[in-house]
Amino acid sequence: MSTSIQFNHTIVGARDREESARFLAGVLGVELGTAWGPFLPLALGNGVTLDFATMPPHLEVAPQHYAFLVPEESFDGIFGRITAAGIDYWADPARTKPGEINHDHGGRGVYFLDPSGHYLEVITQPYDNVV
Repeated sequence: MSTSIQFNHTIVGARDREESARFLAGVLGVELGTAWGPFLPLALGNGVTLDFATMPPHLEVAPQHYAFLVPEESFDGIFGRITAAGIDYWADPARTKPGEINHDHGGRGVYFLDPSGHYLEVITQPYDNVV
């Protein structure tokens, strides 16, 4: 197996690519790239891009889960933008702990939804050794 394989990009289906891409860029505090064709890219620090695309009206947006590993010192700013915008958030993916963050794996984490219904997660520690 090759260790030189890297994840490069994925297409994120959205009801409105502008709304969803700007929402996530605003929460994470990053800039959007330049739209090209049907895509509006959001580049992450490891070279991966999320290419937002508006889905045709006759197709439903299937909710996906996107998790973002952020530096500990960035979490407060991100969480502050979530709360300032009045975005509902949870400490767990099942959404049984509303208005809370978690402290799993020695870090902090929070779950919330984007305008298209995708499940977003921000964590400060990776899930090492999770089976």
